[in-house]
Amino acid sequence: MDKLRAVEAISGADLVSAQFACEMDSRDSLAHLRSEFVVPKVNQVGGKSGTDNGDKECIYMCGNSLGLQPKRARRVVCEELDEWAHKGVTGHFRHAQQRPWVSYREPVVAKMAPIVGAKPAEVGVMNSLTTNIHLMLAAFYRPTAQRYKVLIEGKAFPSDHYAVESQIRWHELPANAMLLAEPRPGEHTLRTNDILDLIAREGASIAVVMLSGVQYYTGQAFEIARITAAAQASGCVVGWDLAHAAGNVPLHLHDWNVDFACWCTYKYMNSGPGGIAGFFVHERHTDNSDLRRLLGWWSHDQRTRFDMTNEFVPSPGAAGFELSNTPILTSAALLGALQVFELAPLQRLHQKSVLLTTYLEHLLLARVGSHIQIITPQKHRGAQLSLLFASEHVFTRVFDALTRAGVVCDERKPNCIRIAPVPLYNSFSDVWQCVDTIYSAVAH
Repeated sequence: MDKLRAVEAISGADLVSAQFACEMDSRDSLAHLRSEFVVPKVNQVGGKSGTDNGDKECIYMCGNSLGLQPKRARRVVCEELDEWAHKGVTGHFRHAQQRPWVSYREPVVAKMAPIVGAKPAEVGVMNSLTTNIHLMLAAFYRPTAQRYKVLIEGKAFPSDHYAVESQIRWHELPANAMLLAEPRPGEHTLRTNDILDLIAREGASIAVVMLSGVQYYTGQAFEIARITAAAQASGCVVGWDLAHAAGNVPLHLHDWNVDFACWCTYKYMNSGPGGIAGFFVHERHTDNSDLRRLLGWWSHDQRTRFDMTNEFVPSPGAAGFELSNTPILTSAALLGALQVFELAPLQRLHQKSVLLTTYLEHLLLARVGSHIQIITPQKHRGAQLSLLFASEHVFTRVFDALTRAGVVCDERKPNCIRIAPVPLYNSFSDVWQCVDTIYSAVAH
């Protein structure tokens, strides 16, 4: 907030004015990154058509659900389609762009590892998020008579809940093997100390702690380092679902000693709808022969993989957890998307994200504060703010107004709207126009 106030003092523009948003945009050293993306038009996303407004770029505030298309993603996918057309099967070993398909994972994980704070050898790319969660639990969830529970959030994303629930059933364990961390009555978010207290009380019976890096509904960013250390001190394995955290908040998975993590790449990493997922296994586990992980051909050491001996030799690192050959077209989209992250230091992207979200919060409270409750905590959050409206009627009126105006955000019925300004492509003017649309809807 201090930086916003400083610009207000220097520019003379009132912080809640459109002029101030333009002033912030003029000072944004990362504004050029927006040109790396394809921004849909208002009439393409269901907004007004047949008006001057319809052909303008929409206000896209939904990167927490699906990121915009990077132009580089299209280019790299087209390059791979050309390789397929011109090389056929030989593209696995000879490639015009020096990206042979047989080792395609390598440039992908090399670019993705810094974003999650990992060594490249600790990162893999395969499947989708929930499939990878199952594969990680197959290796790390080894219940015993005494230690058999899995701790998740009471309001975890349904796929996480179903994955853990089905793992418990597969092991023929009782329903109480799923341990739920719930907010205090009347609160929306989990207090870190309450999570730590729960681990301290139940730790001897917990096999795996698996929480979200950022909670999908509230936008709360969990204190991964503190929770991981406390759970491991109690003898638990710790995994994280980073679907809403990867590419959004600073992560240091290796230094935090996280056991495993999984994430999708189509939200803040912008790899496209249903894009291939990523995962992390700490280096202290990657060569652990006691882990009963599931295997496939691509788990085998690439140096002897094509000898076809059926005598398994694991690939070193996270690659030893991958099952099948890398899907090239979805990985190509991800590779192109990751190239954009190399155009700016991650720290500067995070700094802009904090500014955008702080500005969004200030405008909301200043202009429509009496109509909303922001349930996302100030201290622990990423790009997303979750707003609760006093009634379903007001919520519906506001969301309909946003849609007509070509402001793309996310609804969670009966009364929650999630807004996520993404530093790679959103501007301060985007934020102002989004709030101005909400203001107009509630004012009339």
